[in-house]
Amino acid sequence: MAITDKIKKFIDGEEEAGKGNNEYYKETFKDSGNGSKMVLIEPRAYSESQQIADYLKKRSAVVVNLKRVTPDVAKRIVDFLGGTLYAIEGEMQKLGNGIFLCTPNNVNVEGKMSGDEKVKTKKENEEFDW
Repeated sequence: MAITDKIKKFIDGEEEAGKGNNEYYKETFKDSGNGSKMVLIEPRAYSESQQIADYLKKRSAVVVNLKRVTPDVAKRIVDFLGGTLYAIEGEMQKLGNGIFLCTPNNVNVEGKMSGDEKVKTKKENEEFDW
């Protein structure tokens, strides 16, 4: 199965959640071209932001699915990762509702995802544009 197929299954929620004793679901794929990695992460708490930043510092691309955290925690994670990406001269691209591709400067991403999706909190029914 190609990497893009696995990413699509991850985004659509078809991958099984929670492997082993991990606090969050992650699966790592090796790129056959240059040995770099792409990591898929679905954090369940803000405290996992540092682990995501560590992958970025090791020059791995990371797809972050924020669907398992509240909008407030998701915003904090995105802000933290934004600072990390600024420091390492990387980029963040929104792939879908609550799903982001974070890449260090050694990874080139071609094309952009379209759509202006807004996320509403269940409690206050506020709209967030993250």
